[in-house]
Amino acid sequence: MTFPLTREQAQAAATTASAERDTIQANILELDGSFGKRLLAGAPLTGQSRDSWEKTSATLARLWETFTAYSAVIDRASEILNAPGRIPAMRVGEAVSLLTGPSVRLTRAVAPLSQRELTSGGLTQMTLQATVREMRGSFSEVAAVLTAAENVWNEISEGIRQITSDLEAAKRQLPGLDGGELGGSLTQAENSLRELRERLNSDPLTFWTGGQVDTSRLSRLRQEAGAAVTQVNELARVRTDADRRLAEIAAAIAEAQQAWQDATVATERATARVAAPPGDPLPDVSWLVRRTSGLTELKTAGRWTRLASELDAIDKQAANVIRRCKEVEQAATGLVEQRDQLRGLLDAYRAKAGGIGAAENAELDQRYQQAKNLLWTAPCDLAAATAAVNGYQQAILHLRRSGDRS
Repeated sequence: MTFPLTREQAQAAATTASAERDTIQANILELDGSFGKRLLAGAPLTGQSRDSWEKTSATLARLWETFTAYSAVIDRASEILNAPGRIPAMRVGEAVSLLTGPSVRLTRAVAPLSQRELTSGGLTQMTLQATVREMRGSFSEVAAVLTAAENVWNEISEGIRQITSDLEAAKRQLPGLDGGELGGSLTQAENSLRELRERLNSDPLTFWTGGQVDTSRLSRLRQEAGAAVTQVNELARVRTDADRRLAEIAAAIAEAQQAWQDATVATERATARVAAPPGDPLPDVSWLVRRTSGLTELKTAGRWTRLASELDAIDKQAANVIRRCKEVEQAATGLVEQRDQLRGLLDAYRAKAGGIGAAENAELDQRYQQAKNLLWTAPCDLAAATAAVNGYQQAILHLRRSGDRS
């Protein structure tokens, strides 16, 4: 059912419909020329992407057919209303009918016989408004698929590009390194990269899950390639830094030898001066020197994996030897320092005894001489000397409290 409109009202309605048509056309053109459409239309698709594109391309073709029929109705109505001179009411009514009635004639595929109704056929007619609603739904359906394909391509292809660059850089460093295992790791990563690239090219929509790009395969490839690249980079660094690392190892072993010598001297000095239970034995440093004998040969042979392993192991072992030797040295030095501290303490207490007038006290003098004999006897019995000094101190404190100086 249509409602009578004046020519001016009908012209205004046609102008509005034309403006909406132009907007729709611009959006469909942008959709049809999008990267997502070019990506799917220009590739030999397989799997999910092939099935989805077959459906989507059919929907896009139907969208253009619908738009063409829709646009033709608007053009006919505008042509009637924009004719020069007076327009008969019947012609105005015809234009109004086109703008408001079921004027868009569309041909649709006939449903299978089992699903067909008695009155259904291949021809249908819709109003402009209903046609816009249908095109809006088709547009959204196509845009969703094309946008998904574009998002997948942008994210996955960028990851592939970066991984490709990293692998190529690693391969350029490979000559002269331990190529067997490393080359195998890089080849395996390249094979995985090729499989991912082929899947992206042939079935990009398989990476679209739950409304977002599924990057799990890309992440696994990053880890696989990253491990291979890191290994190559580390060995290349070993090759570049070999001379510096060898010099550092030599310096570390020299430091370990010096630490062993210092600890030996400190231990012998302490043993001569203080009687104490034996401490931890010094670590053997000579085997470190023997272990370095083959490092230069490994470098010459280009066995960088083995060289890196040996350098790391020797470096840790040298550090451990240095630490243990310093601990032994500090323990030995501490014993002598403890004896010297007791000597100073004994002299301080003797001065304190003189200060309270007990310098001639026979018992104090006897305690003093006992402590002094222990502290100035080599090797010093540190436990007995400590007890003697403490006894001398307690005796002085007792005399000071009692006031007895005799």
